[in-house]
Amino acid sequence: MKSLRSRKANRTSRAAAALAVLLTLALPACGSANDQESAPRDQAISSAKRGVGLKQIGSFDAPVYVTGAPGFPQLLFVVEQPGRILTLQGGRKRTFLDMRGLVGYGGEEGLLSVAFPPDYASSKRFYVYYTDAAGNIRVDEFRRHSATRASFGSRRPVIEVPHPVNTNHNGGQLQFLDNLLYFGTGDGGAGGDPPNNAQNKEVLLGKLLRIDPRASGGKPYSVPSSNPFVGRAGRDEIYSYGLRNPFRFSFDTTHGQPRIAIGDVGQDRFEELDYLTVARARGANFGWDAFEGFGRYDTPDPGGTVKPIFAYGRSRGGSSCTIIGGYVVRDPRLRSLRGRYIYADLCEGELRSLVPHLKRASGDRKLGLGVETPSSFGEDPQGRLYVTSLEGPVYRLVPR
Repeated sequence: MKSLRSRKANRTSRAAAALAVLLTLALPACGSANDQESAPRDQAISSAKRGVGLKQIGSFDAPVYVTGAPGFPQLLFVVEQPGRILTLQGGRKRTFLDMRGLVGYGGEEGLLSVAFPPDYASSKRFYVYYTDAAGNIRVDEFRRHSATRASFGSRRPVIEVPHPVNTNHNGGQLQFLDNLLYFGTGDGGAGGDPPNNAQNKEVLLGKLLRIDPRASGGKPYSVPSSNPFVGRAGRDEIYSYGLRNPFRFSFDTTHGQPRIAIGDVGQDRFEELDYLTVARARGANFGWDAFEGFGRYDTPDPGGTVKPIFAYGRSRGGSSCTIIGGYVVRDPRLRSLRGRYIYADLCEGELRSLVPHLKRASGDRKLGLGVETPSSFGEDPQGRLYVTSLEGPVYRLVPR
């Protein structure tokens, strides 16, 4: 996922497409991290405005996600796109899971996310989101052997989403809300979603999906009966549709009703942020490819679509290209950001925040902090926020 933009690339030209991406973004190769390698402990905190700084906590091989796990407050889990998950504790790195033999890596493909259910401390199970050698999207279950080591032999495939023809627009986020697993899939790639996958409720591409990932009744997962298309036309797993490439989304649980914030990567003109209650997202159509941001795009307006609360165009700063969705800040130490939504753009590299409202966002502004090619934000159980860079560093947001 060196670029999350739309790039038409069939399987026979994968190497050329990956090279084009690398040349476009001028990304140097990242070195690999070894087992039990010590990370820098005392990196300087960068200068910052608005009472917030960045502290580098380690360096990794193309990190694309970072998170904590219930019951293990001292551990961080860092996802490397080529196919590994590492733990970080007290500056020490260990390989938690090595999936490089299963993962198809290059361009936007790879190991993209990990999620731990609320009962992880007792169940030991967790879930990964990746693309395989054929380019298909997969979610697998694993179990941990110890706090810092997973059992590769415990692998249990949960769901496969066919992703034919193109290598781009793979989505990539897993998030638990209560005991249910939500994940966002891209529309299948190419420009303008030629097959109209995002609007087709019979395919799982261009969707927000919701399942109970535990094996049940001889099946690898089950579908909650409250999903909107159970008993109706459309795949039961679908929770929302009409998305282009929801690479990163998060839940905001600071309100009475949980809300979801989705950073949906745009086509040519706009990057968008969707923000609504999880209840309102049930069966919602986010409009792609009838709409891009607030503007009309291609296919006829299906009516009743959910509009974003915020969108920005290519002209902002002259280098924007891909929204990297973040989190509503709940870390009490980050007082100036409390209740604000933090996000970034892959090409701009500057961190920004805004005040999310259910109808429109307000107060979009720069933080005065830059991260080269930011690939994701992450949050630990204490509410502390992190940001990863494809160049290798992982940072924690800290008060100044």
